[in-house]
Amino acid sequence: MGNKRILILGVTASGKGKLAFGLAKSLNGEIISIDSMKVYRRMDIGTAKPPKEIRDQVPYHLIDVVEPSDSFSVAGFLELAQAAIREIENKNKPVVAVGGTALYIKSLLYGLFEGPGADEQIRAELKAQAKEQGLDKLYEQLKKIDPDAASQINANDAKRIVRALEVYKLTGKPISSFQSQWSQNASNEWTIIGLRREKTEENKRSNARVKKMIDAGLVDEVKGLLAEPKPLSQQARCAIGYAEIIDHLASKSSLDEAIELIKINTRKFAKQQRTWFKTFKNVQWLDLALDETIDSIISRAQRTLNNET
Repeated sequence: MGNKRILILGVTASGKGKLAFGLAKSLNGEIISIDSMKVYRRMDIGTAKPPKEIRDQVPYHLIDVVEPSDSFSVAGFLELAQAAIREIENKNKPVVAVGGTALYIKSLLYGLFEGPGADEQIRAELKAQAKEQGLDKLYEQLKKIDPDAASQINANDAKRIVRALEVYKLTGKPISSFQSQWSQNASNEWTIIGLRREKTEENKRSNARVKKMIDAGLVDEVKGLLAEPKPLSQQARCAIGYAEIIDHLASKSSLDEAIELIKINTRKFAKQQRTWFKTFKNVQWLDLALDETIDSIISRAQRTLNNET
């Protein structure tokens, strides 16, 4: 299994983290997290990071690598991920990559999407428009000119909304048309395993995760982050779970309303993930039974890997 590359994907709360841990432990491998929010230090509960006792048993990479006040890009992720792969393979160990941030997964499999260059004047105009009229107005524009891109961008993600509109103004073409130029053939170095459940079961699991996060102290975690000397970056602030609690703490909603909104936004995010994952080729999907145990899932994944060797 030396130098084997395994990628596990699935929607939020699908159980992919437990599968990654089980496989990495059984194969003496190391894990690379493909998650745009687990990179932030002290954002633990809302990002569902694996607990310390788990991370003490198997080495994890790309968790807790930047401050919440910092921005983090796809390019930054890819640079760190490629360095982690080299480090793991130099030890002659298998790589187990796991995550649900589809754009990061796509960059890892197909390469980095460069796109048209930047235009600072257009970008400044769009930022000013967002400030004057509200980001929601820009998001509505994006939904009209590029519904495919809008379906894959969080409505609070100012950076990506502005970039998508900038590309359209620069080229007259939607950014999704450029992204579709990515090669559709992933490197055969990766064995890709996807976890899939019935949608109602996925929703039930994600709702249970939200409750667990609240019970674990998500509100206090957000309070602590807001009290830090440096303000949260826009990227960190728009993370699902954090954005809603921030609004609650600003008296824009009750706690119950914030919790319900987290559940709604998590379901929307899962829908976006499913849309992205359909574009990935060579995924070996495991359709999971309602009460299937993690041991059973690990065994099925191991059989898939054995068929690849």
